[in-house]
Amino acid sequence: MSKIVNKLYQNNTTIYKAILFLITTIAIVYLFPKGTQFQYDFNNGQLWKYDNLYAPFDFAIQKTDEEIKIEKKEIEVNAKLYFSYDFDVVTGVNATFKRRINALNPSDSLTYDVIKSLDVKGENVINKIYNTGFLEVISEDRVSNKDEMIALRKENEVQDILFKNLYNSRKVLLEIEKNVGVKPFDYSQRVLMNILSEIIKPNISYDDKFTQKIIENDIKNISYTKGKISEGKLIILKGDTVEGDKLAILNSLKSESESKIWTDNNYNWIIFGYTILVALALLMLLLFLQKYRVEIYNNNNKVTFIFFNVFSMIFIQTLVIKYNSDYLYVVPLSVLPIVLKAFFDARLGLFTHVLTVLLLGYIVPNSFEFIYLHIIAGIVTILSVSELYKRANLFISVAQITGIYMITYFAFSIIKMGNASQINWDYFMLFAANGLLSFLSIILIYMYEKIFGLVSDVTLLELSNTNTKLLRELNEKAPGTFQHSMQVANLAEAAANEIGANSMLVRTGALYHDIGKMINPQYFIENQSTGVNPHNDLSPRDSSEIITDHVIKGIELAKKHKLPDRIIDFIRTHHGTSTTYYFYAKEKEMNIDGEVDIKKFQYQGPIPFSRETAILMMCDAAEAASKSLKKPTAQTIDNLIEKIVDKQKSDHQFLNSNITFREIETIKKVIKKKLMNIYHLRVEYPE
Repeated sequence: MSKIVNKLYQNNTTIYKAILFLITTIAIVYLFPKGTQFQYDFNNGQLWKYDNLYAPFDFAIQKTDEEIKIEKKEIEVNAKLYFSYDFDVVTGVNATFKRRINALNPSDSLTYDVIKSLDVKGENVINKIYNTGFLEVISEDRVSNKDEMIALRKENEVQDILFKNLYNSRKVLLEIEKNVGVKPFDYSQRVLMNILSEIIKPNISYDDKFTQKIIENDIKNISYTKGKISEGKLIILKGDTVEGDKLAILNSLKSESESKIWTDNNYNWIIFGYTILVALALLMLLLFLQKYRVEIYNNNNKVTFIFFNVFSMIFIQTLVIKYNSDYLYVVPLSVLPIVLKAFFDARLGLFTHVLTVLLLGYIVPNSFEFIYLHIIAGIVTILSVSELYKRANLFISVAQITGIYMITYFAFSIIKMGNASQINWDYFMLFAANGLLSFLSIILIYMYEKIFGLVSDVTLLELSNTNTKLLRELNEKAPGTFQHSMQVANLAEAAANEIGANSMLVRTGALYHDIGKMINPQYFIENQSTGVNPHNDLSPRDSSEIITDHVIKGIELAKKHKLPDRIIDFIRTHHGTSTTYYFYAKEKEMNIDGEVDIKKFQYQGPIPFSRETAILMMCDAAEAASKSLKKPTAQTIDNLIEKIVDKQKSDHQFLNSNITFREIETIKKVIKKKLMNIYHLRVEYPE
């Protein structure tokens, strides 16, 4: 059991990567739309590049979205309007009329015979009006064409009637006047007109709810097909143009084929195919890291960061596809190479971007166009985005990326359409939005620095400011060390630029590499302004311990001030496993008979493990040693640098730093040149 535990412990980084690989693969496959890809790729206006195509089975020709939209619009425009007939209003009017007539008192002007006559006339008017119906005022404007036929609902019966036949207020008044009579206009007529005018109310209203229900029902019954293709029938010949009916038939075949393939029986096989595709892409990414970026591959935090970004881009893009594929190009995929280049390098950023785009290309419409657009944009991103700490650079780069999107889309459009008249200009707005969203990379870089503990050039620029708290403190407590660090930073930056290393990183690391000397500044010669050397009162071993401890104390100070690990690496490695040879030799002189353990005079390491940390080691030793030259000349500086670097090479200090002999020679030349400039070497004139 203990052997198994030990084995797992020894391989914990590999096991972690395997688990991360599986989780990311499963998550991406889960995000993929549950559908399949048609075996033929075609677009409107293109030539059919495959062999003659015959119908593999019977299928219906599907109507296009535009045709269905037009049919729905026609149903809504031509829909018959429904009005409701309210019998309760009629009953109420009749009852009110009887009550008002019965309430009339007989008089000289209103005899029983007159009242009876008014009763008969009133009933005739009411019946005539309500036999057709009295339309309320608010419903009159529902029909624009008065000759239009409408449907009138009387309880469970529906009858068609001309809209113009319905009574409105004006027609009701005319009907009352016509039946009651206006000449001669006597008292009894006025009574009847007043009663009828007051009690007759509209009983017909527009029934919007029922009308919409009928429209919705008609829309549901729309046929989504417009014909049938029998098995074996020729669909399109090789070389024919894909357009019109042929395009509609091909789209129908594509839809039917995908629905036939995506069945319960094939579900597991299709998921298996998805898994292979995603796993291969992620495996290629891991193999790339293992072969060309070993430092990143061995760091699980960085591998997790890369996989997380790939998954995030795919997650956002698939969400947009599921919501509305028209907004496909609004997702700023260029953020991925920007972020990866900011933290790592351009080659890794482009490689990861290409793999991500290839994975997305399988699930997006017009996959070739999508892949081409984003790969070209990714290349432009890698070539243009640099030095993010300079604000103008990102604006210029985003403008270039947006321009490339627009130009490439324009080219695709005129190829497909044959001219520029049918270009969808809305896509240019989407590309502009894509460019604006690309500025989120600055925010993401800041967030990733905090979450994953990574360092970008923006942070390095902030740390390299000599007004930071830690560097100000170094300048106050150990001014000699501060000046030494500044000189080393200048040397290291120039050397890094010459061999293509990260100059901003090595400069920042150089500024902080000796901060541990703040603890006991007087024990370091560059800070001994009084000429008193406290080492004179110490044993060589004690002196060596104080000197070597500045690395440990520097690491502690850096962690206390929350410096990034990439900067702390320079503090750890700038002396590697070298020895304080002066004190070692002095100890040997004092112990002629006894043996001296050289390990007691060694720095604890580790040795440099990157080109940048190797550059710092050479520049640090060269700058410090150059101060010991009493009469610096070109020859003495040349000999000194050769001696120092050769000693470091013989001590195997550069074994893990991935630096070449050619680069070391270049660095030596830069150091020699810079030191000669520092000491203002002149031609020696005779006296």
